[in-house]
Amino acid sequence: MKKGFSRITISLLLVVVLTVLAGCSTTTTGDTTNNGGEQDNNVEQVVNLYSDRHYDTDEELYAAFTEETGIKVNVVNAKSDELIERLKREGQDTEADLLITADAGRLWRAKEDGLLQAASNDTLTANIPENLRDPENYWYGLTVRARVIVYAKDRVQPSELSTYEDLTSDKWMNRILVRSSSNIYNQSLMASFIDIYGEEYAKNWAEGVLANMAREPQGGDTDQAVAVAAGEGDIAISNTYYIGRLMGSSNPEEKKIGESLGIFFPDQNEAGTHINVSGIGLTAAAKNKENAIKFMEFLTSEKAQKQFSEGNYEYPANANVEATDLLKSWGEFKTQNINLAKLGEFNAQATKVFDQVGWK
Repeated sequence: MKKGFSRITISLLLVVVLTVLAGCSTTTTGDTTNNGGEQDNNVEQVVNLYSDRHYDTDEELYAAFTEETGIKVNVVNAKSDELIERLKREGQDTEADLLITADAGRLWRAKEDGLLQAASNDTLTANIPENLRDPENYWYGLTVRARVIVYAKDRVQPSELSTYEDLTSDKWMNRILVRSSSNIYNQSLMASFIDIYGEEYAKNWAEGVLANMAREPQGGDTDQAVAVAAGEGDIAISNTYYIGRLMGSSNPEEKKIGESLGIFFPDQNEAGTHINVSGIGLTAAAKNKENAIKFMEFLTSEKAQKQFSEGNYEYPANANVEATDLLKSWGEFKTQNINLAKLGEFNAQATKVFDQVGWK
């Protein structure tokens, strides 16, 4: 009896001890948020970014954000279209909190595909002008570039240049260089024409430029600039930051090419020069929403916008930030007065027009 009683006593004591230990224990998971998107302060704070941008300046900004907030920035780099398709495949299981892509047309597509959600607060809307963000605040512009006429200084005088429409004139026969119609920058330029002037104007413009090309479309904007410098054509259609990179290059040959070229902002007495952005949007399935919005506020701040402009020869999206000295040396210019969401809205019509005229 005494021996049996001892065994029961020991068993009861073990149960009590185990119960107390279980009640005092805690479990920490690797998740950074709960289902409501609120931060868990017991784990490392992160924000996960899918980005088409791959510049040293961007990496420096990510590091500065981490130092300032303690939030680590995890980045997946790929081309814009690849990132959009990846978000589609991953759906609600995606780790991405934010998407950065080049061109407002792609941002519009990401919104239409249900990949983004609205992110609106006083800081973001104060930092980025209305025309450089989605009307419903699904995305915000980060950097601005203009699509301009680049010309050989030794063969073309600025006085010969005027409008986009003038590029269809016979005087430019066999003198124009431009990339393929499959390129989103050309599609967005065409979309802006459709919005401002209508589809018939856009079609006539495309036919005229096609007839004046010095060669079939090939390569990117830098390739067009190099070809102008080499004498394969006299003018090209290009985004401004490609020329800025050449002018600011540490490679003497690239710098020489850049300095041989001039930049002309067309349509200054008409609708204005076409502009576009690289921009950022909060993903629909963001699991670190609070951190993501903090990061958006940081990237649109005056400090970050100045660094964007200095690092990649782009115009700041924040109107309170001045452009770099090189960009200012090109002069001030009037821009098209449209919301850039229109570039996505009219993208399908733009590609149809290119196909109709045979612009490859």
